[in-house]
Amino acid sequence: MNSLREDAGATACPHRPPCPGCPRFGEPGIALAARNALEELTRIHHLEGIAVVTGDTAGFRHRARLAIRGRLGSPKVGLFELGTHRVVHIPNCSVHHPLINHVADVVRRALVDADVTCYSDTAHLGLARYLQVVVERSSQSAQVVVVANTETPEPLAACLDLIRERLGKDLHSLWFNANRGRSNSILGADFHHWCGPASVVEYFGAAAVHYPPGAFGQSNLSIAQLIVEHVRGQIPAGSRVVEFYAGVGAIGLSILAQVAEIKMNEVNLSSLHGLELGLEQLSAADRAKVSVIAGEAAAARMAASDGSVVVADPPRKGLDPQLSDHLGQHPPDRLIYISCEIESLRRDAAILIAHGKLRLRALTAFDLMPFTEHVETVACFERC
Repeated sequence: MNSLREDAGATACPHRPPCPGCPRFGEPGIALAARNALEELTRIHHLEGIAVVTGDTAGFRHRARLAIRGRLGSPKVGLFELGTHRVVHIPNCSVHHPLINHVADVVRRALVDADVTCYSDTAHLGLARYLQVVVERSSQSAQVVVVANTETPEPLAACLDLIRERLGKDLHSLWFNANRGRSNSILGADFHHWCGPASVVEYFGAAAVHYPPGAFGQSNLSIAQLIVEHVRGQIPAGSRVVEFYAGVGAIGLSILAQVAEIKMNEVNLSSLHGLELGLEQLSAADRAKVSVIAGEAAAARMAASDGSVVVADPPRKGLDPQLSDHLGQHPPDRLIYISCEIESLRRDAAILIAHGKLRLRALTAFDLMPFTEHVETVACFERC
């Protein structure tokens, strides 16, 4: 494998152990197991090799979800120790954008000063449960979501006002999220807008991409941008594109200038809302190129036959089985598959080529989450 960029290196972490967030802290590049699995995949599909794209290893996380636990007057904000609900307080996390650490400190102090209790998993009592922070690159300000064990924001009103006041210009927007469930889900379905803009806005091309607080977004935006640029480079000018698992449109909106039309499929309601916000800002000519298909990818699979290029960015479980089978039997000219799980990529690749109508042409790996076992892979398939 070839490294296209050198890792920046890492200093000692004051939170390890017991913080489990970076199990490979200080190790350069992707994990050996991931490297071996990808090399095996290249051998199976008779590829010459695979490029590995790496980036910064400090301050790269623009998005974080942190647990809040502890006693009244002494909250901890950080990550759970492995296999427990004990929180490791991580005020000086080196992989976080510095603003995330600052927000966590402000929120912790506001919880203390407003006498807000912390959630107890065993008793299912206490209020403050989780904190989500998303840094907008253009404004260098933070979208902040406080998740609590209450249906309404009133019990946290004083705390939320303190957060707004103390963050000042560093605050993009402030949200309350209600999570009364006993599960390990971090976010509940209901968001209450306290102040600030409705979405974080990022640019991966000419178009604005909107992230409401409930929409999925990548934490490492510099590597995510490189992935989008790589995908864009695989799409011929004038293509008819169908994108599955489109999210808020980070890929689809970035390629509008070069395609004839694009159909975008997504199921998550928050992501669909973000996509609609992005579409509203397009010119009439660009908006006319886009159609949105809401719902499960399996149900929308027939749309794949309308495109010369299909783009798919599924969750860890991989492609919906009905979609992978359809693509294998009725292949587009080109399929670009962005995978966040090597095992599901291996399984789906076998299904996609099983009918002898598609072949895997190239693989590129991206070190999207340094110091973990995770690797993001872009696989390019072509019609035989």
